Amino acid sequence: MRISRRAALLAAAGLPAARLAAAPASLAKDGAILINGAPVFLHGLYQLPNHPDAHRAAADAGFHVIHANAKPEELDRAHSHGLSCWLTTGSISPARREQDRQRIAALVNQFKQHPSLLFWETEDEPSYQWKKSGPRIPPEVIKETYAYLRGIDPAHPVYLNHAPTNLVSTLQSYNPGGDILGTDIYPVIPHGIRETYALWPDGRQGDFLNTHISQVGPYMDKLRQVAGPSRAAVMVLQAFAWENLREKDRDPSMILYPTRDQLRFMACQSIVHGANGLLWWGLQFTPAAAPLWDDLAAVTRELRALERELTAPRVELPLRLDYHDTGHSLDRGIEWIARRSSAGTLLIAVNADPNPVHVTWRGLASGPLTEQYAPFDVKIHKWSK
Repeated sequence: MRISRRAALLAAAGLPAARLAAAPASLAKDGAILINGAPVFLHGLYQLPNHPDAHRAAADAGFHVIHANAKPEELDRAHSHGLSCWLTTGSISPARREQDRQRIAALVNQFKQHPSLLFWETEDEPSYQWKKSGPRIPPEVIKETYAYLRGIDPAHPVYLNHAPTNLVSTLQSYNPGGDILGTDIYPVIPHGIRETYALWPDGRQGDFLNTHISQVGPYMDKLRQVAGPSRAAVMVLQAFAWENLREKDRDPSMILYPTRDQLRFMACQSIVHGANGLLWWGLQFTPAAAPLWDDLAAVTRELRALERELTAPRVELPLRLDYHDTGHSLDRGIEWIARRSSAGTLLIAVNADPNPVHVTWRGLASGPLTEQYAPFDVKIHKWSK
């Protein structure tokens, strides 16, 4: 009997070959995401790739969940490929409270029993307005919507994504409106790009001092601070070129996609900084001829093969890093995380510097280990018990 790539991925990750789209998500006390009661490191897509068999491509790459329109045929098709879905409900506006309550109730009651539904989403980036202060949607609206939604469907958690800006205290005021929190940061931006929505005049989306792709880590730290210990925190990362968001008059010289190495770094740095999952945005703007989908699929397959370790407890290893001079200053250097499962120990290390790093690890059971890291490099080590 021929074994599908999907089944092989599940087996490699220590998961049953049955479809994962059989039960809603839930959260452990520490915020870990559970599907069918088992912890998962969540891999999701806001949009399917531009691919002739997009659902199959997403499933074969190892993704768990996709954002879908509220159409039965869309959820049915996702379920037939072993994919779960999340749906957007919108919020309850004070100006049309009764109409919105009726609309949300109809939507939730229609789909809450569908085996493909994993979680809900109310509004995207409610605190954010481009070039304006003050929220687009006040936290009271999000909190009311959440309470109403969970009253109709207590079985499915609610996802709430934030823009990378706004104060931690501002974002925390929305916490009663979400179980799974996210933040989106898309740092691969060509120098000299013309102004477009969501980019500051200097051509940056984020507003931290770090303008490199290693800003992902600090934004993950910020999200973890917002979420606290009991909510899940997922990073929303870049699967598009900013210039392709322009509807007309695109400049071909400004079309810049994240490379495979950049995708791998952003994913792994998110993990090092405590992410419970990764969601990728923008694939509908990425043409089939671009290499990005193949690169993203390869990165996701690599991480799905580490599923058991990525959901295992974090361990504090007694490690010391001795740096050797490369002719460059050391800014952030090597960031790392270790997790230990029944299969052994996983160490993920990323070079958060834009310069090469030469380092010796001391304290490993196997003895000192000297490594060279390219700028924004990733190294993954596994040791069996």
